[in-house]
Amino acid sequence: MAPRDVWRIDRAGTLSRLTRRTEDLPPPGAGEARIAVRAVGLNFADIFACLGLYSATPAGSFVPGLEFAGVVEALGPRETHSDTVPAVREGDAVVGLTRFGGYATAINAPLALLRPVRPGWSHAEAVSLPAQGLTAWYGLVALGAVGRGDVVLLHSAAGGVGLHALAILHALGARPIATVGSESKRQWLVKHRGLAPHHIVVRKARTFGRDLDTALAASGATGFDVVFDAVSGPYFMPGYERLNAEGRLVVYGAADFMSRGTRPNYLRLAAGYLRRPRLDPLQMMSANRSVMAFNLIWLWDRLDRLAAGYDALDALITAPPLVGRQFPFADAHDAMRHLQSGESVGKVVLDVA
Repeated sequence: MAPRDVWRIDRAGTLSRLTRRTEDLPPPGAGEARIAVRAVGLNFADIFACLGLYSATPAGSFVPGLEFAGVVEALGPRETHSDTVPAVREGDAVVGLTRFGGYATAINAPLALLRPVRPGWSHAEAVSLPAQGLTAWYGLVALGAVGRGDVVLLHSAAGGVGLHALAILHALGARPIATVGSESKRQWLVKHRGLAPHHIVVRKARTFGRDLDTALAASGATGFDVVFDAVSGPYFMPGYERLNAEGRLVVYGAADFMSRGTRPNYLRLAAGYLRRPRLDPLQMMSANRSVMAFNLIWLWDRLDRLAAGYDALDALITAPPLVGRQFPFADAHDAMRHLQSGESVGKVVLDVA
């Protein structure tokens, strides 16, 4: 057994139950490696899980976190049927995925879910790629089938997934129209990502449809080929209604339901749930439009698809991801509040120094 620190919640429902503890970590099992964690990536799924609003939330006590980066400390017994498992040695810098458990200073992880840290990348940069980069790839490429010249409505373009999505769209030769939650993020995208101001919409529910029409007209487009939606709420239908024939709306999140406090606002959640979009399949056939939805965590059990996603990211995303804010491991609550605030740009990371 080896001691480690974790952030554990005994029962989902409020972030105030998330506490730091010292626990024993058993030796790595067959086909596993023990990783001394150096950086932990934060995702909205962590917060939704702790609030009990995530469909994949574990029952009972759990450690949140879907991704980590660190150094291999020990290897478990090698499995005989491991042809597809990457070669890993003690001392290697790796990045990995986990079905929860990432908020820890050490973790036992299946070798199949580890990848080497790219040369020249820091642990914080490495941990900023897996969950959010794979989300962007799976939604835009595997499901959205984005092609050269396609006009794509990209929600939350200044966030972790959004910045990966912008890089992928640029590599594919597509034309993004971005949405953000504030004017400061709009200015940031203009300055740091070279987007034209008229290609960025600051989301305002009452004028969102008109603002999309203005952005489309300024782009010389009549509609969207793909909508990549992590916000939902009142912004879902205006995007859907502006899909071209054969248009695809891919939804992977519902940030509009995000609580700003430590507990869910159940009245607000209920109101949003009752107002959620209702689509008519017959109308969808007449309009020749599609809606697809996914939760990336299913890929953890599909190693063939996961490997294909990593290979695609190697080609599509070559520059290190933007680490917007790093927080000490001890300040997990502050880091989660920052992510909740909607003010973050790029990836939020816990630094396990």
